Order: sequence, then C-alpha cells, then structure tokens
Amino acid sequence: MTQKVVLITGCSSGIGLALAARIAKDEKKRFMVYATMRNLSKCEPLVEAAGRTLGRTLEIKQLDVCDEASIKACVDSLPERRVDILISNAGMGLIGPIECHSIDEMKAIMDTNFFGFVRLLKEVLPDMKRRKMGHIVVISSVMGIQGILFNDIYAASKFALEGFCESLAVQALSFKLNISLIEPGPVITEFERKVYDEGLKTDLNKADSVTANMFTNIYLKNYKQIFETFGQTAEDIAEHTLKIITMKNPPFRHQTNTVYTPMTTLKYADPEVSNAGMGLIGPIECRSIDEMKTVMDTNFFGFVRLLKEVLPDMKRRKRGHIVVISSVMYIQGEDKTLS
Repeated sequence: MTQKVVLITGCSSGIGLALAARIAKDEKKRFMVYATMRNLSKCEPLVEAAGRTLGRTLEIKQLDVCDEASIKACVDSLPERRVDILISNAGMGLIGPIECHSIDEMKAIMDTNFFGFVRLLKEVLPDMKRRKMGHIVVISSVMGIQGILFNDIYAASKFALEGFCESLAVQALSFKLNISLIEPGPVITEFERKVYDEGLKTDLNKADSVTANMFTNIYLKNYKQIFETFGQTAEDIAEHTLKIITMKNPPFRHQTNTVYTPMTTLKYADPEVSNAGMGLIGPIECRSIDEMKTVMDTNFFGFVRLLKEVLPDMKRRKRGHIVVISSVMYIQGEDKTLS
C-alpha cells in the first residue's frame, strides 16, 4: 500500500508536535509525515516524541508560513512535490482590549493564522487538483464559529479561515478533494501558556477602567480555571485528527469538545455604521497574497481602525451602537470569493 504524504505546519510544540508524532506512529504505517517548523533549533522535543519513527515515517523540515520562498523550498524537497494531506496548524494568539494593541500586532496574527494557510494552499492546491486527490485539514477553533471576550483578533483570524474554506468547499468537490476544519475548544499547551503570559504584560493605559478591570479581574482571573476544567490535551486533538484523515468521507467540520457545541449555536444570535468594503472573486491560484491583503485591509482592518478611534468615547459615555454591513457570506462562504 502506498503511504500518503502528510505535510504538517507548526510542529515544534503543542498540537503540531502531537499530530506529527501520532500520525507517524500509525500502527498500519499508512503515512509518511513531513513535520515542519519555522525554527529547526526547536526540533528537539519533536525528535524525542518521534522516537524510532524519525527517519522512517517522519522527517523534520524547515517551513515558515509567512515566507512564500520557504514554503516553496519545502514542497520542492518532497518526492514529486506530492502532498496528499495538508494539515495547517501553525498559528499565533493575542488577547486583550483592542485599544491596547496596534494594527501591526493584529496584522501579524492575520498574516500567520490566515495568510499562512493561504500561502500553503496556493503551493499545494494545483497539484491536488491535477491529481484529483487530496485532503486539506485546518486546525481551526470554536472561536472560528463564535467569538469570545478579549479574543477579538484571534477569533477574526479563525473566522477568516472558516469562511475561506466554506468558499473553497464547492470547488474542492469538483476535484474530489476533501476539506476538514478541526475545531477544538481550550487546549492545554505551551501556546496557551504563552498567550496568557503575554496577556499579563498588556499595557492597559489606553483602556478605560471598566474594560481594564474586566480584562484583569474577570477574564485573566478565570483563564486558567477554564483551561483546567474544560481543556483537552494536544494528544486528544491528534487522536481526533487521525480519525478524520482516515475516514472515507470526512466531515467538513469536526468539534473535538462537545462541551462547546451549545455555545457555537450562538453564531446566529444578535450580539457607527461600517459599510466600506471591497470584493475579490476568482480562483486563489490566480490571486496574489498582496491582492488578498488589500481586501482584508479594507474590509476588516478598515473597521478595526474606525473602532479603535470611536470605541473609547462610546465606552466613556456608556452609549453607542456599532453597526457592520456584513454579508450572508459571513455565515456561508461562496465558491471563488474572498470577501
């Protein structure tokens, strides 16, 4: 039986490391895993976790999802440039009031979490289409369905991923490709600890006292308890993902923690008018990352810039109504559309 080639990003720790180790240790040896990370000097934990699979069913390679040349070099190094299963896992987190974060900080999250995946897909999708074979797996989040307090930008990056994949899904079916969004809730990893530690360092001088108190004494105070009570392990997510990639007809969405299923139904509840926007249609292979970033800069960051300017005064007066002209494509993507 020919092994399926699995390319995984963000494997230096956490979910990515657990994914690489678990899939490489598949008892039936159905997979050849290429586990990638931005900085190869951080590979030791993966080497240890891989054990005897290293050099057999697992190889470690350098790949930076924010660098198109790095992605191309990695894919070029694979036999016949073939990727049967792409698992997009690399990501960054950011918590805190939006008044306290710069647009550049927010763009860095979007560049890794959303455009990192798009860069990968542009490199491997044409061959998957040509062969009419492939499975695109995205490690998303329940926050790709329902936003959570003080996770505005992280949730936005996951919403972007989910909308993008929904838009691509119909096209993918025409080429016999599968797309699966893995949607964990809290996962206890070094990633989450780092996000929490960075949150503790947030300069709250630009936030009003009510918001600062809410972030410090409600959100951060309960952060660890939520993870301890409801959090899964990275190994749990790896097991769920292995199940999905071995299914004959894998689902488009898979939530790993049923505790959060009721919460995600709130997506359809109602939670300055923002109307400016741009559209972009066409196959992603025919659009540059810069074109896509222009759409994101207007449609998303344009609204964030406005909000950063007017929100502090609305909070001070405890009065205001923020209205966003969105689209049905927020709920359900449409083929060939980045909007």
